Formats: sequence, structure tokens, C-alpha cells
Amino acid sequence: MPKGSGYNSQGNHYNTPGGTNSSSGNSYHYSNSNGSYYYANDNGSTYYNSGSGYSQYTSPSGHTSSSSSGSKK
Repeated sequence: MPKGSGYNSQGNHYNTPGGTNSSSGNSYHYSNSNGSYYYANDNGSTYYNSGSGYSQYTSPSGHTSSSSSGSKK
């Protein structure tokens, strides 16, 4: 992952370093063109949000938890 920010070939914006717990190292985040976003942090944790109610978190130890708020009316 190159340092800095820009757009990949799918049109998704990335920023690195850019995790939620670090401003240095190999953390990064993507803001995707479909409204979803993804964070990868230096401690090994990741977070994904679909932008439409679904989210998933993976802890540094590899434990995954997810949630869904369902459809909005």
C-alpha cells in the first residue's frame, strides 16, 4: 500500500496511514464508491461497514463479530 491517499482501479478512495488507532505504520482505510468503508489497523484489527446497516469487526486475535441493523424504513 503506497503512503498517502488516492484512488484504486475500482474508484475507491484510500488513505494510509489511516487506521483508527494510528497515524503511522501500515494502517489504512478505504472509502468505497458504494458507500462502504474498511479500516485495517496496526494492531491487526479490521473493521468493515457496508454503509447500509451491516458491520463486521475482527479483533487482533482473529475473533470476528458482526451486526446488522436491518433495512431502514
